Amino acid sequence: MAGPVEDDHVDVVGMWVTADGHIRQELLPEGRYEEARGGRAGAYTGRYTVTGSHLDYVDDTGFTATGDIRDGVLHHEHLVLYRE
Repeated sequence: MAGPVEDDHVDVVGMWVTADGHIRQELLPEGRYEEARGGRAGAYTGRYTVTGSHLDYVDDTGFTATGDIRDGVLHHEHLVLYRE
């Protein structure tokens, strides 16, 4: 389950993982993220912001994505990630 709501923002900091463990996304407290895919650590890195339960991502290459926390689950584009 996602952490408590503070100032209307869901606490998303920590490791989020797909059910099969293939994708691991670590949301760091300073607004950065690191995503591993399979054995490839640092496959994607960038920054994120949280507004309520919505996340906006900007990859270091400029690629953008979004996500939402629903019932403690992170729905990130086509991925479903669970807090580890």
